[in-house]
Amino acid sequence: MTDKTPQQPSTSPGNRPGPQSKDLVQSQDPVRTQRGSLQPLFDPRAIAVLGASGDPEKLNGRTVRALVDKKFDGGIYPVNPKYDRIADLTCYPDVQSLPDGVDLAIVATPAAIVARTLRELSARGVRAAVVFSSGFSETGAEGAQREQEVRQAIEDTGMRMLGPNCLGFINAARNVMATFSQFASGPTPPGPAAFVTQSGALGTATNSTARRRHFNFGYFINTGNEVDVEWSEAMRAVLEDPAIRVGSGYIEGLRNGERFVETARFAIDSGKPLVAIKVGRTAAGARAAASHTGALAGADAVFDGVARQYGLLRVRNEEQLLDMVEVLSCCKPAQGNGMAVITRSGGAGVIMADRAGELGLEMAQFTAETRARLKEVVPVFGAIGNPVDVTAQGLVDPTLIQKSIEIVMDDPNVHVAIMWLSLTEKLWQMNVDIFKAIKAKYDKPLVVCWVSIPEPALLALRAAGIPVIRMAEPSVDALAGLVHFSDARRRWLADREARESIVLPSLPTLDRLAGEKRALTTLEGAALLAEAGIAAAPVRLATTVEQAVEAAQALGYPVAMKIESPDILHKTEVRGVKLGLADEAAVRDAWTVIQANVKRKLPEARVDGIIVQKMIPGDAEFVLGVSQDPVFGPVVMAGIGGVLVEVIKDVTFRRAPVTPAQGAGMLDDLRGRAILDGVRGKPPVDRAKLVDLICAVSRLSAAAGPRLAELDLNPIMLTADNAVAVDWLIVTG
Repeated sequence: MTDKTPQQPSTSPGNRPGPQSKDLVQSQDPVRTQRGSLQPLFDPRAIAVLGASGDPEKLNGRTVRALVDKKFDGGIYPVNPKYDRIADLTCYPDVQSLPDGVDLAIVATPAAIVARTLRELSARGVRAAVVFSSGFSETGAEGAQREQEVRQAIEDTGMRMLGPNCLGFINAARNVMATFSQFASGPTPPGPAAFVTQSGALGTATNSTARRRHFNFGYFINTGNEVDVEWSEAMRAVLEDPAIRVGSGYIEGLRNGERFVETARFAIDSGKPLVAIKVGRTAAGARAAASHTGALAGADAVFDGVARQYGLLRVRNEEQLLDMVEVLSCCKPAQGNGMAVITRSGGAGVIMADRAGELGLEMAQFTAETRARLKEVVPVFGAIGNPVDVTAQGLVDPTLIQKSIEIVMDDPNVHVAIMWLSLTEKLWQMNVDIFKAIKAKYDKPLVVCWVSIPEPALLALRAAGIPVIRMAEPSVDALAGLVHFSDARRRWLADREARESIVLPSLPTLDRLAGEKRALTTLEGAALLAEAGIAAAPVRLATTVEQAVEAAQALGYPVAMKIESPDILHKTEVRGVKLGLADEAAVRDAWTVIQANVKRKLPEARVDGIIVQKMIPGDAEFVLGVSQDPVFGPVVMAGIGGVLVEVIKDVTFRRAPVTPAQGAGMLDDLRGRAILDGVRGKPPVDRAKLVDLICAVSRLSAAAGPRLAELDLNPIMLTADNAVAVDWLIVTG
């Protein structure tokens, strides 16, 4: 083999991350305007491999061998002064001797010289690098200093870099094997999905599992220490490839919430689902906080809410990810959540029906016509409800399966379907032909759940683009992902005008504070809430018992009284609250009791007086809050309220601001949402008013930004015609 000369990259669909619409990308993502395109990284014309070895069994020898064996169609330039030739290619002694036109350098040099090497590469015109080398922040303080030197080199030169401490990547469509993983030595045909991972070993294992299932990824990318290219930016780049229909990945943590949100927006706008494993579900994640919101805003809870907000599908493990990616890659969008099951096993049908209910899918109610047609073909000892059980008769007569599926797919109440079968070694080709005929005839998604599928059948269905899941319950999980993304995208597109028309309030109260860090007084908080259009119970501050009586009379009985102190954030903990005071005598008595309780509990506390507040009745209590997430910025919390909110933890989060549709979605997330519909004789609350309140709080959060560290409205009293905050804690930042 002779040296390859750099070629102009192909512009055929799928050969590059793009539309490579640099103008489009930069107009939509202000973060990316500061850095160059990722095209030289993921779609290079020519590749230099620094530290290449002549031994293809060594880690630093695998890359050149993989590029040669897979017939990468650009230039391949090994660099190592120890060799004249590697794999029948000219080997260059140093960076300076490289020919022109190299886009990407793969760096496998010692960590101590990586920063210097990057500067040399940039001076030679190389625009991107993959750094395999380890020995950086993952090793301690000395490594962190080396990593900072690498970061500075990248910033100074404008190069794009993947890593360090990474496995690199594979662009299967162009045979770019920029990795030392053994995975590259096996078959790597392109596929319709991309996989971006922050874990090299787990990512390779997932990719290998996909290969054993005869499912192929178009891209495999390991981001390593993410000094430059982070998970979100790598995912955005591959989603821009027209050949990629689904993005998937493994996430341990995110540093740039804005970039992640921009990627998620691009994905749902483009109709390309994002599926991710995000670890850390049980990590506490909460910092010390004054408010309930701050205490509950763990990293995982916030990520989960943001994922729901932008349509990202979160899965628990690698198998679930692969199942869902396969279904999403093969099937058209679902037009509803009515599911049908056709099965040769009554037991499997029950398992799938149970799981469908847990995931919010509806077992479709067949029309009378559908039932009549099924009755004509299904054996009398079978079942024509949903699930449809064709019994073992379907084993000896596969045409029974085809007829049953077609009848079910014709039903207008059915939007998605699963066909369950097992074994069928002898008649596998006939069954494959049936499923291919169904796919050609119907746009409705059909998932084949084929337990112990014969290998030839699996290969044939893969080639036909028909999703095959090997067990009953996972097939429902995968199909639910398709239904949920389809629904999320419909809602996203319908909500576009609402997102674009959000107007943020002016907040003179915060403007006056000019960044002061403290808890606002009750009256300051009331003023801020009024500026944001948030309904709150009227309050007055009394510094004497006589002022308290006057305030109560002006507000109208019954009233509540609460201690006002900058040292007491949670008033009930010092017994500093009295409720339902019906007359002057009760007010005078409450004044004495509250003062005594506070003096006994916190004798050193500064006391500004006592707040007198109009009592607001309610049929249910709710909580709304705001906190500053270190990744996503201002986030809004909504949940079932009361003093036990931190114990019950029935809350959900969204990134601010939210639209009315997103606010309504927050209510649907809550386990206790039935309380809002009225329980034990109480009327349903005014959900529209509550959603308006959620949106107002979110606009306050977005307008305030980091000036508002924490906010709690708890409780908010809900009735059939109102939603009013009766207590608030606001901490500026």
